[in-house]
Amino acid sequence: MIRAGLSRVLDLVYPGVCHLCGAGVPGGRCLCAGCADALSPVVPPFCSTCGQGYDGRVEGAFSCPNCRDQKFAFEFARPALFRSDGIMTLVHDLKYGRRLELARELADLAARSFEDPRLGEALEGRWPLVPVPLHRRRFHWRQFNQSLEIARPLGRRLGLPLAVALKRIRPTETQTRLSRAQRQKNLRGAFAVRRGVTGGEGAVLVDDVFTTGSTAHECARILRRAGFQKVIVVTVMRG
Repeated sequence: MIRAGLSRVLDLVYPGVCHLCGAGVPGGRCLCAGCADALSPVVPPFCSTCGQGYDGRVEGAFSCPNCRDQKFAFEFARPALFRSDGIMTLVHDLKYGRRLELARELADLAARSFEDPRLGEALEGRWPLVPVPLHRRRFHWRQFNQSLEIARPLGRRLGLPLAVALKRIRPTETQTRLSRAQRQKNLRGAFAVRRGVTGGEGAVLVDDVFTTGSTAHECARILRRAGFQKVIVVTVMRG
């Protein structure tokens, strides 16, 4: 009640505006309902492994050509949104513009992934949310980890615990222009579990964008080695 009252006072003194269109928004939000509705949710048909969309009619679950011959350490990845200018702006401005207030909006968008019935076991079992870590050099430069900033409000919204279970032990070059094979080689040995982490029934790996699955695979491989029986990947966007 106190938080709601303070939010109303702040709305009067400092009216919020939508980060995308500039329209007024209440409750300290950064995205208006119109802009949120204009984003492209991941809806069938899409690849059951990576969430890649498909233009056409498909009956039942299917894997796209990029996943068909891959053996990922995670069960599947479930992005919430397809790539669009709007969601790209939000993700980019959080990561590189240091607009930390956008993390809550991105967490709310990521929560849409949990409407997928395949994530029911994670909700029922209260699997921990594990953010993809940054290496300490990049963290010191950026001063925050965008995956952790998204995972924290996502956990509060869903009632799931947060577990900072992974650390990045080796810096890696940027992967923007690397192929999948190059990314996998680049990430080999880059992650480790933190001391005291024990496995369990499952974990939900959280990141901002899913592209080739190389980062998610390597993180999931390490989590599985630590004793987690299953790893599911949830991201805001499908790159």
